[in-house]
Amino acid sequence: MSTNEMAAEAKAASKVYGHGETAVHALRGVDVGFEKGKFTAIMGPSGSGKSTLMHCMAGLDRLTGGEVFIGDTALTTLNDKQLTELRRNRVGFIFQAYNLVPTLNARENITLPMDLGGRDIDTAWVDEVISTVGLADRVTHRPNELSGGQQQRVAVARALASKPEIVYGDEPTGNLDSRTSAEILEFMRAAVDELGQTIVMVTHDPRGASYADRVLFLADGEIVHELESPDADLIYDTIRNLGDGGPVLGDHD
Repeated sequence: MSTNEMAAEAKAASKVYGHGETAVHALRGVDVGFEKGKFTAIMGPSGSGKSTLMHCMAGLDRLTGGEVFIGDTALTTLNDKQLTELRRNRVGFIFQAYNLVPTLNARENITLPMDLGGRDIDTAWVDEVISTVGLADRVTHRPNELSGGQQQRVAVARALASKPEIVYGDEPTGNLDSRTSAEILEFMRAAVDELGQTIVMVTHDPRGASYADRVLFLADGEIVHELESPDADLIYDTIRNLGDGGPVLGDHD
């Protein structure tokens, strides 16, 4: 479901930590857009700025310069309360840590953000999301009754259930074995193809990135390359070509 409309954009986005000689330029004038109904992966070496870019575009951190948008809302114009409301109502998040409430069952965890925000729950949509991520027979189970992969499916479903304009994933399969990782990535791919979601994922795994429609490569706070319709071998080759002999991939920014 590609509409050529942008779910999120960054314009001349810069982020500097510290001052003077010790300043760290995490982002250096990045221009990028994430198209609605597409799955984008962001890769790069440790310290390249990939997590910083995602956090700034999701409203979790503020830029030093430039602008970021969710739809046509400029995040730089919002105060903290408005940013919190935007994150809750218009953005979904999937992290390495599942962040589930242990006393709630799977379905209650999935609808929790909407319950907290006092929003009406589209039960038919929630059921469709639950079915897409393969949880229909586990909705009454609490987190301690679910495997790690099942818990991450709950986290994916929670991110999708409120019909966000965009979902950001920060190493969402980082704590999972390769088989379970593939299952989660297939669910995320299905969410884009079958449910029309927009997903942006930071990852260090070329196989994980190969599930995306597009892969962006960051280095030293800038986008240095991108691939459309990538496969894992092409991503590996690109990483090797972009590398300078040092470690190319890292788990953290």
